[in-house]
Amino acid sequence: MRYIDLNSSLESHITTLRISIAVLVLINFSLWFGWNGAKNDLRIHIPPDIRSGAILQADEISSPNVYTFAGYIFQQLNHWASNGEEDYGMQIFNTAPYLTPEFREYLINDLDIRGKKGELSGRTRVMQPVAGQGYEERRVDQLDADTWIVWIDYNISESVRGMEIKNVPVRYPIRIVRYNVDPETNPWGLALDGFGGSGPKRLTKADLDASSQDLAVTP
Repeated sequence: MRYIDLNSSLESHITTLRISIAVLVLINFSLWFGWNGAKNDLRIHIPPDIRSGAILQADEISSPNVYTFAGYIFQQLNHWASNGEEDYGMQIFNTAPYLTPEFREYLINDLDIRGKKGELSGRTRVMQPVAGQGYEERRVDQLDADTWIVWIDYNISESVRGMEIKNVPVRYPIRIVRYNVDPETNPWGLALDGFGGSGPKRLTKADLDASSQDLAVTP
């Protein structure tokens, strides 16, 4: 009887060990599955002013970052160093990862129309931010979690074969959308999606001298 009881106890202990091993294997598999499915890279948008500290979450985009992105890409797109007939198309190609397909198609169509009219041959374009009209909170209008309208004032200077033909300040309501398509070519995760409201507006001296502007736009 003692032998039988001892054998039964051992079998029960072995069964318990087998169950414990199975549970551990299941836990390890769950941990491996979770680790394998986790993101290898996280995109963190750090605001420019963190003197007071900042609580950051992955993929949370602050207004200053959206404004900076819009200004940088749009300025690159409109920089025609020597000949708009070649430079405009080249800049569309260079900034393509930062443009939505719809806006890229709009720009290509604009390039085609201007080219047929002979407006680009020998034409240069430089855009610089208007002095004193830099970033303010009111210049970034967040429409939803993935869409913004950014209001940027640029001074446009254009020349044809060395002769200046345009030098005017313009306010651009640039539409920005979240665009997580290819992190390798677009680490920002944002893209230009055209213009908001009624589009660009030429500014008068009164506009620039006014202490407050109504920048609101209807999407």
